[in-house]
Amino acid sequence: MGAVTDDEVIRKRLLIDGDGAGDDRRINLLVKSFIKWCHSGSHEEGYTQYQRMLATLSQCEFSMGKTLLVYDMNLREMENYEKIYTDIENSIAAAHEKIAECKKQILQAKRIRKNRQEYDALAKVIQNHPDRHETLKQLDALGKELQHLSHIKDSVEDKLELRRKQFHVLLSTIHELQQTLESDEKCAEESQEVHMETESKE
Repeated sequence: MGAVTDDEVIRKRLLIDGDGAGDDRRINLLVKSFIKWCHSGSHEEGYTQYQRMLATLSQCEFSMGKTLLVYDMNLREMENYEKIYTDIENSIAAAHEKIAECKKQILQAKRIRKNRQEYDALAKVIQNHPDRHETLKQLDALGKELQHLSHIKDSVEDKLELRRKQFHVLLSTIHELQQTLESDEKCAEESQEVHMETESKE
């Protein structure tokens, strides 16, 4: 056999000692008790060593059972931690989805707020103008006034046409009168010339 290094001894002691509950010491005591039991001279001494070995074995079994329980508990804790880890990952994924949904809701709320602000601005502009009934009433009044003005316009145009005709008749009469006066003047001149010629002959 080769030389055993300190590291190997320490490693074996850790493997034997387990979680440091004195298993190494118990095994050493068990080995010593077994050797003493083998070399015991009397029956009483052998029985005492036998009881000590049984007590040591009982302690080792108890320690082993405790270790197995701790191991099972650690396995359950590992499963529980894995479940908690999975739940946390699912919760994080759900939180990301909820955050994305909240962002969409925030964008929608901003859009709704913007629309409401535009609606309020339009409502203020609309309130500064008369309502439909008042506007129709004003349009009806303006229509009647326009109809009245149209009648007045037609009447004025008729009067203007009448005055135009009367003026035309007046101009025609003046022209005829002027021609008559010119004709009378010409006749008067001719008769004066005839009279003068008659006087000169006499």
